[in-house]
Amino acid sequence: MRMVQRDPLRIPPKLIAGDLVGIVSPSWAGAGAYPEVHELGLRVLRDVLGLVPVEFATTRKLGASAKERADDINRAFADPAIKALMAVIGGADQISILPYLDEDILVSNPKAFFGYSDNTNLLNYLWRLGIAGYYGGSTLVHLARPGGVHEVFLSSLRHALFGHDNVEITPVASFSDLQADWNDLSTLEHPLATTPEPGWHWHNADRVVTGPTWGGNLEVLHWNLAANRWILANDAYRDCVFLLETSEEMPSADEVYRMLRNFGERGLLEQFAAVVFAKPKAWHTHAPLSERERQKFRSDQKDAVLHALCIYNPDAIVVVGPDFGHTDPQWVLPYGGLMTIDGPQRRVFAQY
Repeated sequence: MRMVQRDPLRIPPKLIAGDLVGIVSPSWAGAGAYPEVHELGLRVLRDVLGLVPVEFATTRKLGASAKERADDINRAFADPAIKALMAVIGGADQISILPYLDEDILVSNPKAFFGYSDNTNLLNYLWRLGIAGYYGGSTLVHLARPGGVHEVFLSSLRHALFGHDNVEITPVASFSDLQADWNDLSTLEHPLATTPEPGWHWHNADRVVTGPTWGGNLEVLHWNLAANRWILANDAYRDCVFLLETSEEMPSADEVYRMLRNFGERGLLEQFAAVVFAKPKAWHTHAPLSERERQKFRSDQKDAVLHALCIYNPDAIVVVGPDFGHTDPQWVLPYGGLMTIDGPQRRVFAQY
């Protein structure tokens, strides 16, 4: 198995208008369950971004096997006409496709992959091979967003697709934990109710750190850690910026701490020069919390992260609150590209 250890990651070629983008379902084929919502997202790719979406055999195939889904990823990377890949949505089973991926194909044809949540699996797999990607993007969730695609998401997606700019990642004006009902398309006609941005929390903000990003969804990373197969030796992550977010499953603060404790006991948590923890999603149909309960949920998760770092990496710069996880809107961030955390100025920059 090819193991790439801290050589600079390859930034895949950028796109131009008219390029083909592979639309894939490495986890759950939500496009098959909600085709009308999926089509709204494809329309944004075509009409707003000027790209041509290309679906594969399992893009809309519910219940596709792990090998079938992996075969689509291999085909998309091998096809010279496909210039980038975007996931339909996340899921909970993507780790099972990793043994079927063809490393030689992926290494020989580096392409930008866009996804978040369970797509942490594929982003991390590509990172191991020295290929940078982008954390964020989903045809169902972000391109088919209620009320239309958000400018924060669209702008950062444009940077990731088309440019090499160094972009400041700024707080949003307001955000939402809520979600539309994809069984009722009328819920997509208007934006969801939002909460004013409370501001980011900074810890140890006394210096400037620049490093390649790594990380993603905490629960998925913990699965990779448990599998003891898809994470490199600890020193491969030395001085990286750890991007960290939690999912709509809404793990408790105790669970967040225990997962990070496991990273710490392995010796991994101490490697990071900085940690950027996204604003956690604090509402779901399975947990319809009140606004006061949501505030406490977010505060408790922040305290859990800081507690773990106080024990296992007390010197790390920590920023809590940027929007790149399961809240809306979502910044699309480089995964393996450079990020600068400017503590004294309280500013964050991403190199696309």
